[in-house]
Amino acid sequence: MHSSIADIRKEYSLQRLSEKDVDADPVLQFKKWWDHVITSVVEEPNAMTLATASKDAVPSARIVLLKDFNEKGFVFFTNYNSHKGQQLLENPKASLVFFWKELERQVRISGSVSKLSDSESDEYYDSRPEESRIGAWVSPQSQVIKDRNWLDERFKTLYTEMKGTAIKRPPYWGGFIVTPIIIEFWQGRISRLHDRIQYSLQENGTWKIQRLAP
Repeated sequence: MHSSIADIRKEYSLQRLSEKDVDADPVLQFKKWWDHVITSVVEEPNAMTLATASKDAVPSARIVLLKDFNEKGFVFFTNYNSHKGQQLLENPKASLVFFWKELERQVRISGSVSKLSDSESDEYYDSRPEESRIGAWVSPQSQVIKDRNWLDERFKTLYTEMKGTAIKRPPYWGGFIVTPIIIEFWQGRISRLHDRIQYSLQENGTWKIQRLAP
């Protein structure tokens, strides 16, 4: 007999997180954790859940890839005509979640969203492998298509036309940046008494640091 889903448990005990140990700036604290995660055995450490909502508050979530972060926010790229792209354009707020299970760590980020500049989107697009750049032209992301064969044939056609040429970024494809208002760092602890440290942006531009109950 298979064990019950409710019986699946893992005890967390690797590390702890204290207010006195975190940086005053949450982005610098994220960098500390990021530097650790990229030197650890973690598959796709930049994979993050992106949660959005339509203008009438219908939520949606999916996994995307972080492509940059700095003092301004957290960057990812997509098709602006996709489901998530349209939700972000009509309701420019989002939440991000990183879960690095190997380190028993999680980071939650909530904030406002804006498009990157054309030059920033061009710079990243031009750095992508040729087939990925062509793929951005191939896929009408989130739209219903006939079948897989339609997609494969479209790729073959455009690959033949574009291979070896200066492939420009599609006007409907580019980057978004999530400017954080709240960032929470979660460290798994024993007995489900996890450490949760939350940063909240204040009106004067400083960050308020508080411990949350697990």
